Amino acid sequence: MFTSALACLALTIYHEARNQDLQGQIAVAQVVLERVYDSRFPDTVCGVVTDGGEVRNRCAFSFYCDGQSDKPQDERAYTVARWVASGVLSGAVSNITGYATHYHAYYVRPDWALRMRPTAVIGDHLFYREGAGAEDHGPYIGWK
Repeated sequence: MFTSALACLALTIYHEARNQDLQGQIAVAQVVLERVYDSRFPDTVCGVVTDGGEVRNRCAFSFYCDGQSDKPQDERAYTVARWVASGVLSGAVSNITGYATHYHAYYVRPDWALRMRPTAVIGDHLFYREGAGAEDHGPYIGWK
C-alpha cells in the first residue's frame, strides 16, 4: 500500500487529520517531514509513518498499527489529503508548527509531552519539539 512519500504522507493526513481544516492537515504533514530531518527517526517519509508498526498500538501514527484497514473510505477527504501532501512535499507551504516533531490531540495527555517544548496549537492538536532552537530546513523537495 505504501509506495511513495506522497502516498505515505497522504494516508497519514487522511487518517490523522481529515477532520481538521487545511492548516491542521498541513501541520500534521509537517511533523512527519520534521521527523525525517531528525536523526532519531527513519530518514524517509514512509519509514517515519510506519515506524514502530511491528507491534500493534505501538507506532507513532496510530492508524498504521491499529489493526484496521488503512484504505480511505471518504474519497473527497482523501483527495484533499493528497493535495495537501503534494503541496507540503513540494515546498509550497512554510512550516507552521515551529518545527515540531510530535503532536497529540487536545483530549489526550501523553507522558512524553511533559518532557518537550510546546510550539503551536493548531485545530485539535498540540505540537511539540525537543531542544532549544528550531532551524529552517528549507523546502520539502525530493522526499524519499
